[in-house]
Amino acid sequence: MLFNETTFFDFKFPEPQYLGAKFIHRGWIARHIPEDANVVLDAFSGSQSIAYVLKQLGKKVLTNDFLSFCGHTGKALIENKRELLEPEDLEILFSENSDPTEFNLMESLFANLFFTQAEAAFADSFRSNVRHLSNSYKQSMALAIMCRSMTRKVTMGHFAHTQALVYAADPARIKRNRSLVRPLKDLFLDLLPAYNAAVFDNGCENVSYNENILDLLPHLTGVDLAYFDPPYCNSHADYQSFYHLLETFVEYWKDKRFINGTKRYEPKRFSGFDKNSEAVRNLKKLFELACDIPIWLVSYNDRSYPDIETMVSIIEPYRKVQIERKPYDNSRGGKGSVAGCNEVLLICKKR
Repeated sequence: MLFNETTFFDFKFPEPQYLGAKFIHRGWIARHIPEDANVVLDAFSGSQSIAYVLKQLGKKVLTNDFLSFCGHTGKALIENKRELLEPEDLEILFSENSDPTEFNLMESLFANLFFTQAEAAFADSFRSNVRHLSNSYKQSMALAIMCRSMTRKVTMGHFAHTQALVYAADPARIKRNRSLVRPLKDLFLDLLPAYNAAVFDNGCENVSYNENILDLLPHLTGVDLAYFDPPYCNSHADYQSFYHLLETFVEYWKDKRFINGTKRYEPKRFSGFDKNSEAVRNLKKLFELACDIPIWLVSYNDRSYPDIETMVSIIEPYRKVQIERKPYDNSRGGKGSVAGCNEVLLICKKR
């Protein structure tokens, strides 16, 4: 990765396990961030890996994702300047369940599905104690690390399947990934040092939002550059189905129904970008709302819907578009991409 010299790159972002994360593309994307873009928006931040690079570049970062568990990662690592989880915080988090009648959702929903009964009960106990931490940054840090621990413990790192415990009983899979049988508490303690070490103050008042970007954009002013990484329809666009358990854990729903074999919550939150029938209309709305932001960077993939030509035609009424492509040479990539396709960056500037 090539960056301007800055002490902020001594800090390291904890490697994510998140569908569509741009972690492996962060250097490529960062090369297209102008030095004089001082206030930047990451509108669909997901894992927060690009928002973190923007923070390392010394920008004032406005990071946003409509999923709450992503918002907590943003608050913990982008907005947070100095709050860490200390031994006394761990003593609180690992105490007995502070309200077993109120905090039993993980056990009632996900025991013997994604976790053993004991592990699900531990998650409930942990969640009951998060509220007793001394401030919201510590709370977000605790939630972010536990969500990451949960993805480490489940094969494929998501919750859109019902084979978690089957895989966790498979000696061949365990040999490849010991995390499948390790306690959540141990995984949390393994991850904690990297998260604490990732907290820093870049001298800016960064903000983590948890809103639908179509609702947020009208309230933002003074943004120099927007980075848009919308869900790629046809390629793992339904993040609520993949990460419903993490959202349930963070929100601790009391007003939802839980449906199908994975116990996904219903109704879902409105995205506007995860269905082919809605994507084009809301992409047009997105770019119309962003017309006052001088520069846009749009991440995309050449196997997604709408296709690149359509995406460019949506943007061209507002900006001239330069297309940069980065081919995948293996099966690893963002938004469900595979070998033989390209990660695409649309660089959109005023005429």
